[in-house]
Amino acid sequence: MITVALPKGGLLEESIRLFQAIGWDFSVFLDSANRQLEIWDTSHTAKAILVRNYDVPVYVEYGQAQLGIVGYDVLREKQPQVAHLVDLGFGHCRLSVAVKRDGYKSALELPPHCRIASKFVNCAREYFDSLDLPVEIVPLYGSVELGPITGMSEAIVDLVATGRTLKENNLVEIDRLFDSTARLIAHPLSYRINRDDVKQAIEQIRASVAVVN
Repeated sequence: MITVALPKGGLLEESIRLFQAIGWDFSVFLDSANRQLEIWDTSHTAKAILVRNYDVPVYVEYGQAQLGIVGYDVLREKQPQVAHLVDLGFGHCRLSVAVKRDGYKSALELPPHCRIASKFVNCAREYFDSLDLPVEIVPLYGSVELGPITGMSEAIVDLVATGRTLKENNLVEIDRLFDSTARLIAHPLSYRINRDDVKQAIEQIRASVAVVN
């Protein structure tokens, strides 16, 4: 029996649609009245757990789920011990440096030892290290945009999709670290030994994604 870790939030609907294409229907998770966090698909051949995007690779790495769907941004930040399998082609966004409008034009203009607010602590540190620019990374997990607004930080490193939130808070992107999309991941041992025919499910997903793209 295969267990899938599905992400709450913006990736959920497309993730469920993807598994419906291979015969696993977890659409109960889309019912606002549903409070279950673990369900069987309607054919009772696979199970899904509903977790935070950030927690998906944890459940997969520790073997509570054989497959999972998670944003590439999370994989870059957490560096989990999981098998990276398929770029699913949805959930497009980017990890960017942003500052107050009419301020700095690029990250290289930021003053040494300034503060950068982000929940992507490792990605931000790696990026500024690559610029040879010493900065202080301030971990924030709520409204990161408040960093520059309140003067606590000179800049933020955060995910951007449409850019609307930045615009409404008088912020602009000045550099892009990388683009992110949803990815299919697997528990390495389950994938290697093909436990519960997990490779068959993966190949069905690959084929489904290829048709869409």
